[in-house]
Amino acid sequence: MGVDIKQLAAGLGVSASTVSRALNGYTDIKAETRERIVKRANELNYHPNLRAQRLAKGRADAVGIVYPFDNGYVGNPKFLEMISTFSARLESSGIDLLLAAAGEASEMATYGRLVRGGRVDAILLADTKVNDPRIDFLQKASIPFLCYGRSGNRNDFAWYDFDNEAGSRLAVERLAALGHKHIAYVHTSLEFNYATQRHTGFITSMKCLGLHVHQNAIVKVGRDRRSGFIAVEKLLRLPVRPTAILVDNSVGGVGVIHALLEAGLVLGRDVSVVVDGGNPTDTMLHQIDVAVVMQPTPRESGKTMAEMLLQIIEGKVPKEGQHVLMQPQFVDGKTIGPASV
Repeated sequence: MGVDIKQLAAGLGVSASTVSRALNGYTDIKAETRERIVKRANELNYHPNLRAQRLAKGRADAVGIVYPFDNGYVGNPKFLEMISTFSARLESSGIDLLLAAAGEASEMATYGRLVRGGRVDAILLADTKVNDPRIDFLQKASIPFLCYGRSGNRNDFAWYDFDNEAGSRLAVERLAALGHKHIAYVHTSLEFNYATQRHTGFITSMKCLGLHVHQNAIVKVGRDRRSGFIAVEKLLRLPVRPTAILVDNSVGGVGVIHALLEAGLVLGRDVSVVVDGGNPTDTMLHQIDVAVVMQPTPRESGKTMAEMLLQIIEGKVPKEGQHVLMQPQFVDGKTIGPASV
C-alpha cells in the first residue's frame, strides 16, 4: 500500500500543504525544497488523490464535447484527427476530454447534465448552426466554452473558424479561369453555419464573375459518401451536364469522385472537381491528386483550439470572447482542367 500525503510530508519534515504546493508547481516553494519533495514522491511512487484535489480546487479538470451520433459527422476522419490533437494538448495540462455521444433529440439534455453535474470545466461546441440554441444555453449557464465555428452574425462568444466564403470564392475563380461556366455545387444542410457560408461564397462569386447559377445543378446532400454518389447521378442526368463540380465537404467529396469514376469519366478532362477540405485519408481515393480548398490541418486546428480553451478556463480572455479566423488556400490538383465544352 502506498504512502499518503501526510506520511510523505512527515518523512520529509515539512507540512502536507507544502508537499501539495510543491507537487502542483506553486512558485512560493523554494526550488531545492520542491526538488527534494518531487524526488522523494517519485521514490515512494506517491500519486496525489486527484478527486480530493479537484474538490479542493472546485474543478473537474475536464473539457466536454457533445456530439449527436446520428448526424453523420462524428465519424469524419478529419474531425477525429483534430480531436486527437486537441485531447493530447489538454492532457499535457492535466485535463481530460469527455466525449459524450447523444441522439440529436437528447443533445440539449446531455449539455444540461454535464453542466449541472459539474462534470466539466468548459465545453468545446462543434458543428455550429446558423441559429444555435446551444450557445444561448451555455451563456446562461455561465460555463466557459469555445465554438468550433461561428453562428450567424454573432460575435458575443469565443470561436475558431475558417473563412468559408473566401474558400468558395477561390474555387470558383480558379474554375472560371479555366473556362468553366456551368459549375455545379454539392452542399450539406444550410442549417450548419459553415455550409451557409460556403454556399453564400459560391453564389456570390458566380454572380460577381457574370456566371449563371443553375439551380438544378445545386444539390443538397447529407454528410456521407453515399449521398455524394447519388448527387452525381442526378447531375449526370441533367440535359446539360456541368463541366465542373464544387463539393463543400470532404466526406461527400469521396462519393462524388467515386461516382464520376464509376461513370467512366476522366477527372480533369471530362469534368473538373474541387473538394473543400480535400479527401479523407481513410479511403483509397486519397491517392488521387484532388484540387482542394485547403484549411489548416486538423492537427493545427486541434492544438490551437486547445490553447484557446485553456486560456478561457483560466479567465485570460476578454468577456466578448476570442476570435480566430483562418484563411484558406486553393491547391491545384489533377482533378481540374480546361472546360470540356
